[in-house]
Amino acid sequence: MQTLYLIRHTTPAVEPGICYGQLDVGVTPGFEGEARQVAAWLPRPDLIVASPLKRARELGEYLARACNCELEFDARLMEKHFGRWEGQAWASIERSELDAWAADVPGYAPPGGESATQLMRRAQALLHDLGRMPQETIALTTHGGVIRAVLAHIAGMPLADILHWEVGYGAVIGVKYRRN
Repeated sequence: MQTLYLIRHTTPAVEPGICYGQLDVGVTPGFEGEARQVAAWLPRPDLIVASPLKRARELGEYLARACNCELEFDARLMEKHFGRWEGQAWASIERSELDAWAADVPGYAPPGGESATQLMRRAQALLHDLGRMPQETIALTTHGGVIRAVLAHIAGMPLADILHWEVGYGAVIGVKYRRN
């Protein structure tokens, strides 16, 4: 068994109501306090693997220093790519596109983006590779969509059943995962 800590990035520096999936936004001025709180909750991992997007990367770097452990980056931990929607206000996205997404949340890919099912495949490939690593305890600093995909896979649940689960900024979720 391997212990995974799924950690969502701290509060991003982005206006409310903006679609920001893989948009590389930074962190808010409250980052230090939020990161300190995450570090206090996190048992010392053997390895931290972070999304390369700033908001998760900065948290991964902070935690690696605080825990004195190795840090790696993996693009498979990046949030869902919303394509043409990235950086737009949700209210300005074509209603027909939002309706198409609502009709098939797992399968619909925004123009130029990826579907939740594609995100799930990325997460599964990452878990497969993590299961081959010698480290017993691994922390992932990542995004809400990736965390949901990982939890769905580990629990053997359809992704559609957990897409509505809330994962707060700075959340730390620990799970035991059977290695490959």
